[in-house]
Amino acid sequence: MPPRDPAAGSRRPPEPVPASDPRIQALRWLVGIVDRLREPDGCPWDREQSEESMAPHVVEEAHELLEAIEAGGPAEACEEAGDVLMNVVLICRIAMEAGRYDLARSARSIADKLVRRHPHVFGDVEVDSAGEVLVNWEAIKKAERAAKESDDSALAGVPGGMPALQRAGRICDKAVAAGFRWQSVAGALAKVTEELAELRDALPAEALAAKYAPELAGRSRERVAHELGDVLLASAYLGRYLGLDPERLCRDAVRRFEERYRTMEAALGGAVGERPLEQLLAAWQRAKGSLARR
Repeated sequence: MPPRDPAAGSRRPPEPVPASDPRIQALRWLVGIVDRLREPDGCPWDREQSEESMAPHVVEEAHELLEAIEAGGPAEACEEAGDVLMNVVLICRIAMEAGRYDLARSARSIADKLVRRHPHVFGDVEVDSAGEVLVNWEAIKKAERAAKESDDSALAGVPGGMPALQRAGRICDKAVAAGFRWQSVAGALAKVTEELAELRDALPAEALAAKYAPELAGRSRERVAHELGDVLLASAYLGRYLGLDPERLCRDAVRRFEERYRTMEAALGGAVGERPLEQLLAAWQRAKGSLARR
């Protein structure tokens, strides 16, 4: 296959990989195994599954893959990627039996979509940056939705079931790509400050003085919940303006907290609730310091 000639501005058309490619051989083996599991004398558990029952497993395995990519090694990520792939193959097999769709149709659909949404690779569009690619991508998606007479909003296509911070980041990306954006990161940071001030104003003095989970009645509870939600959303948007994933930032922060807490807990012999706050804070700082030196 001849290499692309950048000087000539040529485009290399997509071509299927050879049947002898190890990836194809491995996929054939996987599809064969899944088919066998669904046969009348196959696995009782696999035979009982439906698209609906398998859907939560896809989400769970996707999260395990995400964790392996972020915190594990290549062996863990490889294994989890395989679990995700198996779930997709099994779902497509179940759908095929019901005459709804199959793995071939799903694969062709995404292949055609990738070609269509990469005109800078397979067409005549020229781009100078990844940012331009994303702008074109969203424009193509919007045109596709309009052709299907579906939701053609610039914010369409972000699943409501996504984790909230992840969904906030995607919504922010789409709004920015559509032109609704701050002129700089400073604007996004100022919005966080503004929302924090509104939250502070919404919190009654007795709520601030409470030890934990204060009683917020009626309208006060609604307002505090509203303003705290705005703080979280503005913070997620600031993350995107900084080129950071708010979902990952929060996961990393939770991991740090858990690791520091467990270290502090072990150092105190597990008797956390019996210690004064000053002692706990001192132990917390020591835990932070010891973990930072690793």
